[in-house]
Amino acid sequence: MFDYHIHSNFSADCETSMENTIEQAIKLGLKEVCFTEHIDYDYPDTTIHFEFDLDQYDRKLKEMQAAYAGRLRIKKGIEIGVQPHLLHRYETLMRERAFDFVICSMHTAEGKDLHSGSFLKNYTVNEAHQAYYEELLDCVKNYKNFDVLGHVDLIKRYTKEKSSNNFHDILAAIFKEIIPEGKGIELNTSGIRYGLEGGMPSVDILHLYKECGGEIVTLGSDSHIETTVAYQFKESLEMLEAIGFKYVATFANRKPTFHSIANLISSFT
Repeated sequence: MFDYHIHSNFSADCETSMENTIEQAIKLGLKEVCFTEHIDYDYPDTTIHFEFDLDQYDRKLKEMQAAYAGRLRIKKGIEIGVQPHLLHRYETLMRERAFDFVICSMHTAEGKDLHSGSFLKNYTVNEAHQAYYEELLDCVKNYKNFDVLGHVDLIKRYTKEKSSNNFHDILAAIFKEIIPEGKGIELNTSGIRYGLEGGMPSVDILHLYKECGGEIVTLGSDSHIETTVAYQFKESLEMLEAIGFKYVATFANRKPTFHSIANLISSFT
């Protein structure tokens, strides 16, 4: 099994060491993990700085890969937080740095962060979802240097009530933009930990992605502490299989490898 969305203390919102997470992954029987540390340039909440020393990150990963060789494959990833005015900076980052895997996430909208509620306070729930997805669509139209979209419907985590609209029209436009480019989406299992009915995206959006021709799916816990590594993975794989997905992907040097969901489910029993 593989966990493809994990943070360590290189991310500003995480205090967990790589060693602790790696030891937990080995204990759980995982074969591979990918650290996907946060870079959110120009993050609107100035009390937190989502950047880190990339040279130090590279050295630490090489140290961990050597120390745990033969016990766990450890990949070098990044989670970038896109905003329309920052896309050129991420292009520069990708030219200058090599990663195995890149998650493209949107943690802000209209230059405001989601977690404090500043973006939401002047919108109805439906208006907030619409504005969020419109900005994400704009970003994926103009930026292609990533492998999967992270937690596509993250906006729902921060709204106090459910939207009365499923927004499948604009989500389909997002998927039709990324699928021909060979980009995928992740199933982020952290949603249940935050009190949602399921992961991100929700089941209906996973169905929509499949109907649009999407095949590339990664599975990630979005873990910030070692105890949530591989959270709800068996249940999530069973859900993906029920929807009709046959494989989940891992990455090396930005190239996907596909693994049978049926085989992965059987490894839990």
